Amino acid sequence: MTSYSCSTSDLVPLLGGAANATAAADYICGRFDAISNKFVDTGYAVDNTYLLFSTYLVFAMQLGFAMLCAGSVRAKNTMNIMLTNVIDAAAGGLFYYVFGFAIAFGSPSNGFIGKHFFGLSEFPSSSFDYSYFLFQWAFAIAAAGITSGSIAERTQFIAYLIYSSFLTGLVYPIVSHWFWSSDGWASPARSDNLLFGSGVIDFAGSGVVHLVGAIAGMWGAYIEGPRIGRFDHAGQSVVLRGHSGTLVVLGTFLLWFGWYGFNPGSFLIILKAYGESGSFYGQWSAVGRTAVTTTLAGCTAALTTLFGKRLLSGHWSVTDVCNGLLGGFAAITGGCAVVDPWAAVLCGFVASWVLIGCNKLAEKLHYDDPLEAAQLHGGCGSWGIIFTALFAKKEFWWLWDG
Repeated sequence: MTSYSCSTSDLVPLLGGAANATAAADYICGRFDAISNKFVDTGYAVDNTYLLFSTYLVFAMQLGFAMLCAGSVRAKNTMNIMLTNVIDAAAGGLFYYVFGFAIAFGSPSNGFIGKHFFGLSEFPSSSFDYSYFLFQWAFAIAAAGITSGSIAERTQFIAYLIYSSFLTGLVYPIVSHWFWSSDGWASPARSDNLLFGSGVIDFAGSGVVHLVGAIAGMWGAYIEGPRIGRFDHAGQSVVLRGHSGTLVVLGTFLLWFGWYGFNPGSFLIILKAYGESGSFYGQWSAVGRTAVTTTLAGCTAALTTLFGKRLLSGHWSVTDVCNGLLGGFAAITGGCAVVDPWAAVLCGFVASWVLIGCNKLAEKLHYDDPLEAAQLHGGCGSWGIIFTALFAKKEFWWLWDG
């Protein structure tokens, strides 16, 4: 925050050189400094409130994941998958507190892993406040939530507990350090960019969150193999439908709602002017544009999936549309802040076909993912990284970067 100062020596001549001019100037400057400090305090309060509100929205996505998973599995496995979603948040909280945040953002450090702030030591500081930790924790458990869907219906609980803790405490933090820490080897904010001389723009985590969660889930599902009955003796695919389309739709809308914290919230602050103060254009405008691009990508992907699947299969499917919508969101997450709205429409359109293609490939390879999580978050997340590299506008990126 910028603080404004008042100088007694500059003010005395303006008071006409009266006998008490110095005392008057001291009093005026004292009052001015007090007001200036109040504005600084207010700025910090507004930005932290914005970040905490965004955190609450991202955390609400855990309920979305839980409902989506519960509706997508068979009724007999509902309680198990709900338990794994609760454990993602609870175990993830402790492990991210002890190890995760320090590994991800413990600067100064090397390009591979952080090494400060274990157990939130030296908090708060000029670099980080508690709200920032909470926001990043919500992202970490979102990555774990993706994984739980991939290995649903065939995982021992203790094994999943270890798996989830390892992901949120070590694997995800290391990757987020690479891309989001100013020291990370792939960070675009690093002065000596090691990756192609530019780093990777992944604003809210198409790669860091979605692709990481998808790869973790993919390996888990691959090791465990398909569910019994998913493929018949001839190798043909057998659809094992979830027991509740209602829960699938409820989970999808909760995730949609939470994405407005996930993407716009990744600006971290909102009270920031671009150029001269007093202008209508500032960070608040970029936050709004990011919410718009997020919405357009998801809507386009949903409609494209609706008609695309109708042409391919001959029927309408609410589950396919919900997954298409989420695929559009996963794809736009990486570049939501640095592209125009028209580009977001293109992003969602391509993301839909990427998801459809990945599902066809998974079927041919006898890969079983009850929620299409690896295909959705992995395939569409990968497209999101490529899309951002192709369509990012430099003026948007540098405005965000400061």
